[in-house]
Amino acid sequence: MNPIAEFSLLSILALWLLLPVGLFLLAGLTGWLKNPLKVNHCWRLAGWALLASMAVSVVMGILLLIQPHTGGDSNRLAALGGRFGLYPDGIAVWMATMVAFIGWVILRFADNYLSQDPGRDRFLPWFLVTVASVLVLVFTNHLLILAGAWIGVSLALHHLLTLYQDRPQARMAAVQKFIVSRVGDALVVSGVVALYLHYGTFYLPDMIQNESARAGGSTALTVASVVLALAAVLKCAQIPFHGWLIRVMEAPTPVSALLHAGVINLGGFLWLRLFPVFDGFTAGHMILLVIGGMTAVVAVLTMMTQYSVKHALAWSTCAQMGFMLFEIGMGAYTLALLHLLAHSLYKAHSFLASGRTVAVSAATPFPESPSANRLSWAGLTGLLAAAILVQFPWIVENNPVFGALLVLAVSAASMGIPAGATKAVKLKLAGLAVLLVPLYSLLHFLIGPAVPEQEGFAIPGIALGTGATLVTLLAVCSLMIVFGARFPATRALGVHFRQGLYLELPFDRLTRFLAAEALKVPAMFRRVPHHPFRLEERS
Repeated sequence: MNPIAEFSLLSILALWLLLPVGLFLLAGLTGWLKNPLKVNHCWRLAGWALLASMAVSVVMGILLLIQPHTGGDSNRLAALGGRFGLYPDGIAVWMATMVAFIGWVILRFADNYLSQDPGRDRFLPWFLVTVASVLVLVFTNHLLILAGAWIGVSLALHHLLTLYQDRPQARMAAVQKFIVSRVGDALVVSGVVALYLHYGTFYLPDMIQNESARAGGSTALTVASVVLALAAVLKCAQIPFHGWLIRVMEAPTPVSALLHAGVINLGGFLWLRLFPVFDGFTAGHMILLVIGGMTAVVAVLTMMTQYSVKHALAWSTCAQMGFMLFEIGMGAYTLALLHLLAHSLYKAHSFLASGRTVAVSAATPFPESPSANRLSWAGLTGLLAAAILVQFPWIVENNPVFGALLVLAVSAASMGIPAGATKAVKLKLAGLAVLLVPLYSLLHFLIGPAVPEQEGFAIPGIALGTGATLVTLLAVCSLMIVFGARFPATRALGVHFRQGLYLELPFDRLTRFLAAEALKVPAMFRRVPHHPFRLEERS
């Protein structure tokens, strides 16, 4: 590589790193400034910095695409990135672009949403610290820095969740989340240490290249897979550790959007980043498959029975994270990355547009077709989707469980055809439902090159059987809730699912007790309103 080209690449990589560092510095400056005009200027600078980060990430993606066709070393960009502690690969580029874009959208929304809010001045610095920590976590090639950024994200988010400190329920939920996060942090650090004990290095590229150590396996590698799986389960609010996610709805809408569209996905990203260091199917994969699959089933059915828009969105997040971990447990890493990116964009829009969603939900819905008609259309479109997948099984990576999930999605879309629609309209809507199959194939084709291939990954029979059972259970219970409302047994089932089958109660009681203890203030002290850091004896 000639010196000019190398200098250009080094400049782009340095800028890629300096932008999140700049966000940290801007966060500190914003917290220090008191002049409202200067603080408003910081809001604008933050927006431009996020746009610049998104642009540089796109440039990095273009460089990765053209790198194999330049005739030079295909790993040259990764080698140059290592000089700055960066790991520039497809997953990092997709994630960094998504994080910067969603951060920019939420920032613009919050600028108007919090314009007259007393929490506005506290929002911006902690928001910038959260986004910058996520970017560092995405970029780094050093697992200790990854663990530190993981901890930094949850600590900064805690300050956003307690933006309204005068709301007891918001503070209680935030402390519950704080307790869960600290357990998750300890698990991530334990996993990083276990990987170091096995590989003798904290550098991720060195671990991936050490094929002999990976194939040999060890107790440390097994322990790492288990504790990292549990960390992902906690971060993604999986059952039975999900109670806090339902209760943090008291936070302002931009904070909810940031949590559900970005931070909660990090459990999935952790595994998308680290799966190449494991040799095939591990104990951690089984944990993700079982807990993620069970969470997806329960959360989807609970979401279907909710009346509150925000609660339905929270249960939707819980379910989608369950599906993502389920996919990782089954080794479908490309599908999991696609799921992560799509969910982030969808959930950011859903929360930021939640006010409009309430207004739309008050409108008169389209009348439903008779049950027999809905089932017949669902069956026909499902059979057509299944026939396509039989002819082209590579669309679902030759995995019958994912094929069944895709067929179920097509059938569910067809069941929404309203009554009174003409036959031509019904055919068009059914055709759109079937188009989910080629659309998924196209997205898989676009995302696939970003995900490293794992040779020899074989799913054991017990994992396939577990996955098939969970998909069948989801289909049966969904049909019971949708079509069985006139039966007392299914109505009773709906009542229990509305409460999430009470699965959060044991862990919720424990964290509520710990949160209550953490929030206790000695009776002889109180805070002086004008001096928040000085305690005065109560008279």
